Amino acid sequence: MSKRSKFAQYPRLNPPGLGKNMSAADLVEKTCLAYNGGRLRKAAQLLTEKMLPDDGVIGLSLTGALTPAGLGKSCLIPPLRAGFVDWIVSTGANLYHDLHFGLGMALHQGSPFLDDVALHRQGVIRIYDILFDFNVLLDTDAFVREVIRGAEFQRTMGTDEFHYRLGQYVWERGRKLRLQDSSVLAAAYERGVPVFTSSPGDSSIGMNWPSTSTGMSIKRRPSSLTPNPAGANPPSLSWAAGRPRISCCRRSRKSRKSWASRKKAAITSCNAPTRGPTPAG
Repeated sequence: MSKRSKFAQYPRLNPPGLGKNMSAADLVEKTCLAYNGGRLRKAAQLLTEKMLPDDGVIGLSLTGALTPAGLGKSCLIPPLRAGFVDWIVSTGANLYHDLHFGLGMALHQGSPFLDDVALHRQGVIRIYDILFDFNVLLDTDAFVREVIRGAEFQRTMGTDEFHYRLGQYVWERGRKLRLQDSSVLAAAYERGVPVFTSSPGDSSIGMNWPSTSTGMSIKRRPSSLTPNPAGANPPSLSWAAGRPRISCCRRSRKSRKSWASRKKAAITSCNAPTRGPTPAG
C-alpha cells in the first residue's frame, strides 16, 4: 500500500498563517485542525450546519458561577437578543446573581487570596475573586420578596412563567435605572424566551418564598420539556405539561415564627451588617 493511499481520506495538516484579513470563520475552519482545536471546529460546524437552520430549536443550559462574573452581560445576553436562543434551563443560583446586575448593584474584581476574616468584618462577600457588599444579597432578597407578594404569584405556575413574571419586574427596574442589557432574566422577558430551572428551591430566590406573608412551597412533577412546534409565547405558555411546578400554600403561624427565629439567630451569630435601603418592587 502506497503512502498516499494510506492517508487518502485524511487531509494534510497544513494551516495558513494568521493574518489581519482572516475572518473568524476562516480562523476556526482553517487553523483549528487537531487536538481541542479540532473539537472546537467540529462544534462550530454542528452549530452552523445543524443547530442554526430556520427550523432548529436551540436550548441554552447554564450551570456554574457564570452570572456573578458578569458573563450574563458579556456572553449570554448578546446571543439571546440576536435570536440564537429559544429556551433556557439554568441553575437558580445563576438567575439569583443575575438579579444583582439587573438591579444596578455593584460587584467588584478582587482576589482569591484576601483575608476572609477581614472581609467579614467589613461586611464584604467573596465568591472566589469577586467581591460585593453584604447588602447586595439582602437588598436582592428584599426585592424578590416584595415582587412575589404580588397577586399574580399567588397560584400554581411553572418555572418558565415564574421567571417571565419576575423578569418583567427586573426589566422595569432596569428601565427606571436606565440600564441597558444588564440582566439575562430581563432580556429573556423582553424577547419572550422561557427560562426553566429544575429545582427552584435550591437558590436564594426559592429560599425567599417561605419568608413572604403568603408562604410559598415547591411541588414537582415528572418533567418533559418538549417545546410546542409553534414556539413559546409568554405569558400564554405553549409548553408541554408536566414541567416543574411552584405552588402557593399557607404556612402555619407556628411554622412562620419558627423560621423567623432561626433566621434571626443565624444572622446574629454571623454578626451580619444591617440591611440597607430596600429596593421597591
